[in-house]
This record gives sequence, structure tokens and C-alpha cells, in this order.
Amino acid sequence: MKHILSIQSHVAFGHVGNAAAVFPLQRMGHEVWAVNTVQFSNHTGYGGWTGTVFPSEHVAELVDGIAARGVLPGCDAVLSGYMGSPATGAAILDAAERVRALNPQALYCCDPVMGDVGRGFFVKAELYDFIRGRVVPRADIVTPNQFELEFLADCTVSTLDDALGATAALRALGPRIVLLTSLRPSGADPDEIEMLVDSDAGAWLVSTPRLPLDPMPNGAGDAVAALFLGKLLETGNPEAALRHASAAIFAVFTATAAAGTRELALIAAQDQLVAPARVFPVQKVR
Repeated sequence: MKHILSIQSHVAFGHVGNAAAVFPLQRMGHEVWAVNTVQFSNHTGYGGWTGTVFPSEHVAELVDGIAARGVLPGCDAVLSGYMGSPATGAAILDAAERVRALNPQALYCCDPVMGDVGRGFFVKAELYDFIRGRVVPRADIVTPNQFELEFLADCTVSTLDDALGATAALRALGPRIVLLTSLRPSGADPDEIEMLVDSDAGAWLVSTPRLPLDPMPNGAGDAVAALFLGKLLETGNPEAALRHASAAIFAVFTATAAAGTRELALIAAQDQLVAPARVFPVQKVR
């Protein structure tokens, strides 16, 4: 069992942010300390929601309270997602540095939530350079989608070689591991989607069926980052973490399609968050 500080948004209904990340990590057997940067009724994709965006001081105060329990030296990783503002991002970075000062082996995993293919950016413009210039260099692991990778690495990704060049460029900024959570090269099979992990130990690619989910559920990237981090903490192996995360999220998508819902069916698929029924071949590409 590992201990993970997860600082993300939260919704009462549905599964995005901490509501998509905490349960998978717990189901995998990890202890999670959840700090919520916002508390909304539901994700904003519905067009209407209620709730509160918490000030950055809220994050710092909660981390102070956790630290007062004397447990931060036992924290194995910090996980962050949607930041909302540079001030909140700075509070998250401070929390990661506090943990690493007490436990140098602790990892900081950043899901650089900024935008997506077809949607463009959906965060404030002031976060663009903050995430690229301040957050990414201080992360051990980053988990961008294809749109985010292209922005962070300042390049276009049309082929696998492009993707490998982009992940290498991102690793040169500081992170040891880059997980590309969605790769769709030009000319690729439209019924498949790929994930790529690049690390000092090598790079691996996996392809899974692309299910006809319309609309695509929000929170998938949040869940994938959590699944990958959880397995990486267990095994220390990026290849094994990729294999697990790709299989587990495919199981979640399958359950979501069966339920006919736009929310991730994490509860229905909970056993497969631990032991996915269908595992896909992983190919070493570097």
C-alpha cells in the first residue's frame, strides 16, 4: 500500500478530478489523501453546475493540516490535475516540494489538464506558460493527451516518430516519465486509439479498441493518470503501468458503453480496476 496526496477538482455527481482518481487508487489498495481545489455539483460539460472554486489558501491550509498529523514523510506521491489558476498551481507545487523534502523518493505526477483535440484550450490563458514553464520541469511524471503534448513540446504530432520526439523533448525539461494518454497518428485505424509511455528505461506503445462513446465521458484522463501512477508505485515499471492503465480504462469504457451513460462507470467496473479481464499487447518502440 502506498500513500498518495491527490490535489484536484471534485464533483458530487459523476467522475472527474478526484472523483475519477481517488476511487481507482483506493480500489488498487492505496491510501489517498484528497484535497479538492473546487467542489461542483457536476462537471462543466453539462453546461450548468453549482458549487465553489476554492482559493489557493484552501489548498495550503489543508496540506498544513495533513502535515500536522506528521504523515507527510510517508507520502509516496503527489498527484495533480486541473489547476484552475497559477495561484492554485503554485500551492500544488509547494505541496509537492514539501513532500519531497521529507521523502526524496516521493514522486510528483502531473496531469497537465489544459485542453483536447477538437476542443482546444479550456483553461485560462495565464495557465499556458505557467504549466509549461513552472509545473512540467518540477514533475517526475506528466500525463498529457495529444493536444497537450503538442503544446508543451511545441511541435505537431502526426506520427509515432513525432510523438517520440515530443515526449523526449518534454522529458528534457525535467520529467523522468511521459505518458501520452491518447495518440491518434495520421492514417491510423479510426477504430483504435494508442497510448505511449516514454522513460529512461525505454518507450512502449499499446493500442486498444476505440469504443463508440458519444459524448466521450469526461474524466478519462484523470482516471488514467491515477491508474498509471498506482501501478507504477507498485511495480516501478513504466511498461507494466502502461499495460495496466490501458486495460483498466478500456474496461471502464466498456462498462460505460453498456450502461449508456456519459459518466465513467467506475463503480460497475471496479473489479477490473485491479485485475482487467482483457489485457492488450505492449510493444517496445525505443
